[in-house]
Amino acid sequence: MGPKALERDWLALAREVLDIEACGLARVRDALDADFVRALDLLAGCTGRVVVTGIGKSGLVGRKIAATLSSTGTPAFFLHPVEGAHGDLGMLRPEDVALAISNSGETDELNAILPTLKASGVRIIALTGQRESTMGRLADVVIDAGVPREACPLGLAPTASTTAALAVGDALAVCLIEWNAFDAAAFRRCHPGGALGQRLSMRVAELMHTGDVPAVDQGATWAQALERLHEGGLGALAVTGEGGRLTGFVSDGDVRRILMRGGAEPGAPVAGLMTPDPASMTPEASAAQVLDLMEAKAITVVPIVDEAHRLVGMVHLHDLLGKGLLRFAG
Repeated sequence: MGPKALERDWLALAREVLDIEACGLARVRDALDADFVRALDLLAGCTGRVVVTGIGKSGLVGRKIAATLSSTGTPAFFLHPVEGAHGDLGMLRPEDVALAISNSGETDELNAILPTLKASGVRIIALTGQRESTMGRLADVVIDAGVPREACPLGLAPTASTTAALAVGDALAVCLIEWNAFDAAAFRRCHPGGALGQRLSMRVAELMHTGDVPAVDQGATWAQALERLHEGGLGALAVTGEGGRLTGFVSDGDVRRILMRGGAEPGAPVAGLMTPDPASMTPEASAAQVLDLMEAKAITVVPIVDEAHRLVGMVHLHDLLGKGLLRFAG
């Protein structure tokens, strides 16, 4: 044992950390009120998906909460706020419910997307240590997860606060198990052991959208393209040329980037604004191959073309991983 180890009672320090965190949990437990039940009511009544969001350590906690919810009968996914601000908000629908996590409630990247969520009709639950924060004021329901202090001796590293947020997430998930009468048989259906691998080996032809695929001719105007993009519901639009051949692509993220550059005239041709020669796959490709492409290109929608490069369908990330009884699971 080195001299440094002899200078400090490390077991005493470790026990002090656990005492601080236990004290924080006790405070959060005692602070639970009717707002927790209101949050449960929103989550149980959600007909879409629960969108968990946060950044930094809160984001890591959020990923675990989303996984726990999904594996216990409440479909959920994690949304990174920065990715949300750059196109991924297109995945959300008014029937979704957002669970936003920030101890301070003043996380700029997170608060920047909450007004858009509210305007879209998404209900917001704030999990925060500061009820009167910006995030708290933007939320429909606030769950108070404030702790007396962090275990970090500098008071800087999230420690007791992230433990509290994680525990409140577990409390929500466990309450929802009983609320939704989620039983052992349902749990087994959400944990099919190997079903994800089996699904990813399927041909994309079995998973893609083929009816009324959102697309416009390359001669369409920007206004016509935006209207079709909105109607399509996939957050992306294919652009086709002669014989239905795929020539371009427009995503929600592309639209936001164009707006940030000053926008485009409604009558402008979509051909001058689209992403030309987009990445695509054929119906014979496996879902795993499409997933690899999505990861490599940082995209969530892929157009599917035949051997003549004619558009025949479109596949979304959720078609690959979240269709039917299969959910994201921890």
